[in-house]
Amino acid sequence: MGSAKKSSTASRKARIEEMRKAERARDRRGRIITITLSAVVVAALAVGGVILFQKGDDSDTAGDGNSAPTFKTTADGEKVWDAKKLGRTHVTKDVSYSMTPPVGGDHDQVWMNCNGDVYKDEIPARHAVHSLEHGAVWVTYNDKAKPADLKKLEAKVKQTPYSLMSPVKDQKDPVMLSAWGHQRTVTGADDPKVGSFFSTYVQGKQTPEPGAACTGGKSQ
Repeated sequence: MGSAKKSSTASRKARIEEMRKAERARDRRGRIITITLSAVVVAALAVGGVILFQKGDDSDTAGDGNSAPTFKTTADGEKVWDAKKLGRTHVTKDVSYSMTPPVGGDHDQVWMNCNGDVYKDEIPARHAVHSLEHGAVWVTYNDKAKPADLKKLEAKVKQTPYSLMSPVKDQKDPVMLSAWGHQRTVTGADDPKVGSFFSTYVQGKQTPEPGAACTGGKSQ
């Protein structure tokens, strides 16, 4: 009798231990599933964030085969694009540029004369971009620019080969300076950044076609 009781007790303990093992196994599986699901959620959120970031970065991409990736802004406010990613295909139609004024991209095969030329009316952007490819600096302004500043800027352009000047009514700021892959806003003709921009980018290192003509092109 005693032996049967001991056997029953041992059997019951064995079943309890098996139940505990099974419960611990279920707990482990549950923790593994929870950790795995958490990792999947985190990874999905991370991928989603990257996609959103990339979409934001692509906001400056223009159509018509004109690739204009995002720009970087220097500490003193100059915008800089990756010149290698700016399209350089010659086209015979208008190009939809992603920035105003454009700093590069596909352009007309005929450049705008840029031998110190000052234009009183707006000029086709696709011709001006070709001038930038030749190493010109393009001075642009809108209706908010001060007449005194425009007079001084005209004088500087007229004295500077590989430069041109024209109004661009739709640009954001009153006075802007553009070169191939570079652009900045200046406060006026006396802003010291005007001189530094000209000295750096008139036939500067950014020029895709250094030494190419700034005469013999389109003159409005």
